[in-house]
Amino acid sequence: MPPVRHRSLAADTAVTAAGDGRWRGTITPEWFGPPGPNGGFIAALVLRAIRAEVGDRSRYPRSLTLHYLRPPVAGAAELAVTVERSGRSASTCSARLIQDGRDLTLALCVLTTDYEPALSWAAEPPPAPPPDRVEPLAAVSGVPPIFHQLETRNVFGPPPFSGGEEPVSGGWLRARSGEEMSPELIALYTDAWWPAPFSFMTDFAPAPTLELTIHFRARPDPADPMALVRFRAEASIDGLFDEQGEVWDRHGRLLAQSRQLALLRRG
Repeated sequence: MPPVRHRSLAADTAVTAAGDGRWRGTITPEWFGPPGPNGGFIAALVLRAIRAEVGDRSRYPRSLTLHYLRPPVAGAAELAVTVERSGRSASTCSARLIQDGRDLTLALCVLTTDYEPALSWAAEPPPAPPPDRVEPLAAVSGVPPIFHQLETRNVFGPPPFSGGEEPVSGGWLRARSGEEMSPELIALYTDAWWPAPFSFMTDFAPAPTLELTIHFRARPDPADPMALVRFRAEASIDGLFDEQGEVWDRHGRLLAQSRQLALLRRG
């Protein structure tokens, strides 16, 4: 297998201003998963445009919800961002990912400054061995392109399509480029592992995301891109399944929670 170039998510989600809330970006094929562009990559690209439009780094993304209408194709894309409201401490934005004049993804995002908490608490991270005690999975020929860009160390659940006892997956995850941790990288991580039902199944089925919501929690340490992710599904009904996700840093801080609805259909 020829050597694979490790892509920078920051570079591949970079956007340039086109005026009047419009931004230009690129759908990069190296971030594709079956059957097309990874939903986490799209989330990262949309978030990059939203943060650029807001232009205030003190306002951290807190909630991002995306509805995936159609899969993009590799190449140029346009992002239209509207700041629906911006107050003293919070901004609410809507965004559209557009190719060839068609809306492909719709998004809503809330960004806020930090608030003085009345009370703080968080759940404990799931028990897991340190990443250096878990062998990374080999990015072998034939796996989706996105897995060549990620270092994955499986901790939760059996391998895909091994007929495990429950729909759970996850482990240690890091971008192979070694870039800084960012909200965009966290957004990618919420949809970068194989779907939890795959650990429960014995045969492949497409699992494209219809809707993804990400709640960004603690601000990350930019110098540490390693994260512990865990995903689980509660039900698959009428060809659709849910998936709940968690993203933790190696110090046990909760960086994000996610929930998505995706297809799980034959053929």
